[in-house]
Amino acid sequence: MADSFNFELVSPERLLVSGSVSSVVIPATEGEMTVMANHAPTMTTIKPGIVTVTFADGKKDRYVVFGGFADIVPTGCTLLAESAVHVDDLNREDITRRIEATRAELQHASSDEHKFGIESYLAQLTTLHGALLPA
Repeated sequence: MADSFNFELVSPERLLVSGSVSSVVIPATEGEMTVMANHAPTMTTIKPGIVTVTFADGKKDRYVVFGGFADIVPTGCTLLAESAVHVDDLNREDITRRIEATRAELQHASSDEHKFGIESYLAQLTTLHGALLPA
């Protein structure tokens, strides 16, 4: 059995996961990364995507996150999500609503830098929508 470490997934609404895990795959903004025990200390921002948690007992679970950041140390990982939900609790209307709100925000972007950030977020949401909820 692989070494385990403590993982917590926290959203503003609640603590979704807190326990001993063998690995966590997170959607970091620089690319998907797998965290395991004794990982080098790292802080990274999170983009909209899927977090896959493999618990110490071998059970796997998936959560959808909509941004945030992760603090990784050799003995644990804490992911503070802007918003998070278990993949089974996600619905098409929630992602569609987020996409529409982001498109509306894009129309009012005040600078090229702001517009670029919104366009990037919109692309991530659209990709997530297609991956989780095919038509």
